[in-house]
Amino acid sequence: MRAALQEALAAYEKGEVPVGAVVVRDGKIIGRGHNLRETLNDPTAHAEMLAMTSASESKDSWRLEDCTLYVTLEPCPMCAGAIVNARVKRVVFGASDPKAGACGTLYNLVQDARLNHRAALDSGVLGNEASEILKSFFRECREGTIKRRGTKE
Repeated sequence: MRAALQEALAAYEKGEVPVGAVVVRDGKIIGRGHNLRETLNDPTAHAEMLAMTSASESKDSWRLEDCTLYVTLEPCPMCAGAIVNARVKRVVFGASDPKAGACGTLYNLVQDARLNHRAALDSGVLGNEASEILKSFFRECREGTIKRRGTKE
C-alpha cells in the first residue's frame, strides 16, 4: 500500500486527483498507475485501470487471478468491473468512497455472487493516510494553492 500511496503523490504533483494503485504478484510489483484522466483526456485513465493494464503487459496475460491490487481509494463501478473481468484475486484499498465506492460502500461488485468471479477484499489499509492525501489536494484546490488539471483558470 505504501507504493500505491507514492503513486497517489505522483498524481498530486501533476494536478490530478491523487489516487494511486499497484498490482502485486508473488510479492513483486508488476503494475503501477495513478490517475491520469486530465493528462490523457481519457475518462478510463483511473489508477486501477492503468495499473492493471501495466500488470497485464508485464504478465503477458489479461488474467490477473494470481495478483493483488492495492489502491488508495475504493474502486468505482468501472474499475470494479475491470477487476472482476481481469479475475484479480484480492483487492486492498485505503479510503472508502461514499460517492462512487463499488467495493462495499455503495455497491460490492467484486464480491457479487451473480458475477463470474469474486475477489477477496480488505478495506481501510492505511486509510487515514490515503484520505489525508485526498483531503489535502482538494483543500489546496479550493484555496487556489494548487491548480487542478482540467479545470478552467
